[in-house]
Amino acid sequence: MKIDSENTSLFNHQSVMVDEIIYFIDNCQEKESNNFIGIDATLGGGGHSYQLLKKFPNLKIIGIDQDPYAIEAASNTLNIFKNRIEIINTNFSEFIPRQKVSFLIADLGFNSNQIDTAERGFSFQKDGPLDMRMNPNQKITAEKLIKYLTEKELADLIYEYGNERLSRRIARKIKDDLATKGAYSGTKELAYTIAGCFPPKQRYRKIHPATKTFQALRIAVNKEIDALELLLNNSTKWLLPGGLISIISFHSIEDRIVKNFFKNAENLFNLTKKPLIPLKDEVQKNKRSRSAKLRVAKFQ
Repeated sequence: MKIDSENTSLFNHQSVMVDEIIYFIDNCQEKESNNFIGIDATLGGGGHSYQLLKKFPNLKIIGIDQDPYAIEAASNTLNIFKNRIEIINTNFSEFIPRQKVSFLIADLGFNSNQIDTAERGFSFQKDGPLDMRMNPNQKITAEKLIKYLTEKELADLIYEYGNERLSRRIARKIKDDLATKGAYSGTKELAYTIAGCFPPKQRYRKIHPATKTFQALRIAVNKEIDALELLLNNSTKWLLPGGLISIISFHSIEDRIVKNFFKNAENLFNLTKKPLIPLKDEVQKNKRSRSAKLRVAKFQ
């Protein structure tokens, strides 16, 4: 796939809770050894990896991302550490490391490039196609998803992944529109349609009424929950004794899955019984960090 250099140049994603990640990794047992290797399972623009490689001069990182725009941006950002970073373009659920590592980090939020680039169809703030694919090479888009799901399947998806109580009404309206009017022109038209399913007083609140439905569609298009569960189940096979797994989530579904896995896994010791959240200074500088939650566990 050809990368749009303009989209790559606009890749200005701010990594979340970098200081907290560094704090925990600073206590890794392997940090002074020549075998100090970590996995950044959601490389993004390379923000977390950059700070970790800068902090620990003997560290090597395997950086993974399924988004080719992120891979291109991270390659540029991390070029000064090119001898200590291996970048792999794949979904972390499909990755198998060649050796065990000292830590694994994953930031499950979608990045600023995905939100701000209208052509990628993640946001209704700017009109774009109903796409929402983190990996532009995969076949299923949001447009195809709402077309091929039944009304019940769509309602269940919106409820399960978006916690949207009006899921049935929204699904019915979407399927009726597709049957009578054809495909939506883009993200703004779909968002407008979803907003119309709400009572007038609820349409103009701080959080747009289409937010939960768009979240649900994005999760489903990218199979984010399945991928997260695979990552967690594989993580203990990848870690050395004393190794750390650090997960940053941005909504309750992901956080609950991580919480329960850390709680129930026999060979993990939970270092954060309650999730850490960004400090006020970080939230003021980066409003998108406000919903982040960090959980960390140690492999025993």
